[in-house]
Amino acid sequence: MGIVLADSNDLVRAGLRSIVSIQTGLPIVGEATNNEELFEQIMSFNPSIVILDFTADGFTIDIISKIQKLKTDLSFIAITPEQNAQILVDALRIGVKSYVKKDCELSEIVNAVIETSKGNKFFCGQILETIQKAEIDVNDLDFESFTCEAVVLSERENEIIKLVAEGNTNGKIADLLFLSNHTVNTHRKNIMSKLGVKNTAGIVMYAVKMNIVSPNRFLFSPNNS
Repeated sequence: MGIVLADSNDLVRAGLRSIVSIQTGLPIVGEATNNEELFEQIMSFNPSIVILDFTADGFTIDIISKIQKLKTDLSFIAITPEQNAQILVDALRIGVKSYVKKDCELSEIVNAVIETSKGNKFFCGQILETIQKAEIDVNDLDFESFTCEAVVLSERENEIIKLVAEGNTNGKIADLLFLSNHTVNTHRKNIMSKLGVKNTAGIVMYAVKMNIVSPNRFLFSPNNS
C-alpha cells in the first residue's frame, strides 16, 4: 500500500505529505509535479493510490485514463480547487474514485484516503452538495453500459436530449421549444425509457457518447434543479 502525491505546488504536496502520512499511517512512496513524472513514479513504485490535482499546471485529466489502462487496480483521489459539476462528471467518468476540494476539512481529506484504501468511494461535503444539486447518481456514471445498438429517437427527442445535456431545466426547455412543462416531462420519461437510463446523468452520458454534445461543454449547472 503506497501513495503518490501529484501536484505542481510544492506547498500543497508538503501539506498533503504531512496530513496523509501522520494521520493515516500509509506511506508516501513518490511525488510528481507533472504528467511525465507521475507516470514514471507509478511505473517505479507501483502505488495503490494517487492523490492528484489534474487541474494543476503540468497535469491533464486524460493522464488518469492513460495510467489506468496499464494499472487497473490503481485508485485516484482528485483534490482540486474546482467543484462545478461538469468537472466532477468528467473526472468520475474517466476513472476518479474519490473527490475532495482543496479547501475542505482536513478530516475529509484523511477520510478520503482511508476509505479509498478500503476500496470505497468518498466525496467531501462540498462535492456531495454539487452532486445533489446536479442530480448526479455516481453509481450510474458508466459509459460502457451503452451499447452500439440502434436507438430510435424522434427529432424532438434528440432536441430535448441536447438541451438536457447542456444543463437546461424542464421549464427552460419548455420555453425554448414552445412546449408545456408536462409535454417536456413526458418526452424526458420516454427518452429515459428508450435509452435504458434512470436519470439526467444517464441522458447526459448518452449525449456525450453519441457526440450530441462535447464532453468539454458545461454539462450541468449547479444553479439548475
